Amino acid sequence: MSAGARGGVIPISRVGVSQVRLTVWRFLDGNRAHEKQTAALVSGLRACGREVDCHDIPAAKLGTLLRRGLNPHLSSLPQPDFIVGAGHRSHWSVLFARRYFGGRSVVVMRPSLPLHWFDFAIIPEHDRPPPLQNVILSQGALTEPLPRGRRRPGKGLILLGGPSKHFSWDASDVRQHLQRLLAEPLDWTLSDSRRTPEGTLSGLPAAAGEICHWRDCPPGWLAEQLAQAEQVWVTGDSVSMIFEALQSEARVGVIPLPSRRPANKVRAAVQRLVDQEQLTDRVEDVSIPVAGPREPLAQEVLCARALLRRCDRLTD
Repeated sequence: MSAGARGGVIPISRVGVSQVRLTVWRFLDGNRAHEKQTAALVSGLRACGREVDCHDIPAAKLGTLLRRGLNPHLSSLPQPDFIVGAGHRSHWSVLFARRYFGGRSVVVMRPSLPLHWFDFAIIPEHDRPPPLQNVILSQGALTEPLPRGRRRPGKGLILLGGPSKHFSWDASDVRQHLQRLLAEPLDWTLSDSRRTPEGTLSGLPAAAGEICHWRDCPPGWLAEQLAQAEQVWVTGDSVSMIFEALQSEARVGVIPLPSRRPANKVRAAVQRLVDQEQLTDRVEDVSIPVAGPREPLAQEVLCARALLRRCDRLTD
């Protein structure tokens, strides 16, 4: 039996800040970056003191939903309080489930469908969404929390991106910044990415540190490295990596890159973080002693609190 045979719309649940136990249906589109963001939101709800029963469900294409409806297995699950998805492929499953099972629909990242079709949308502020009542702004992409208390004094981590639609890539200039960083007596680990041009790491000192190419990094490698680092430096194109680094207790620095155009939303988002003293864009700051652990940015907690607060208003 398809979900559509249940006979009409089910009333939404009365989720509010006083509700301790929550049921979350999380639709997965197979994109690890998208799924990490919805996992971060679930972590944020738990950090708000909620007991969260999370059910991970594969998202279906629109054509499949129209022909067959939702998976009949959903009828055996507890009625959801929140139905969450990120990425276009998850959107229709979220909407269908909201239609037939109730709950509040929550889309993470700006959706390809109209915003008013969802109860809530959590969107990075640099994407400049319209100021609608159902929009919750996040400072960058939501990222999962990192283990605390593992920071190792003298541990340095450098993460390289590559050319993008927002930034050009000058390999010679990047190497100069790397040489300045590597001149500091830290236990450095360097890692590239799919976008890093060939030859970027050539010409570095022989004792530059450990180089871990992205193909060779095992699952969980980055989270462990970030948790241990005292300093993390990221090229300015990698905005998602910058926000992941800001979940650590490390000093976070940005290796500057030339912007492709005067109006650059990614550069503006990074500049705001610099203005807030969340990170530094001065490579020479690497030599300044690190005073102590930095407080993680924890946007997933702030957005979860905002979500619960707004639900509470709707139930008043």
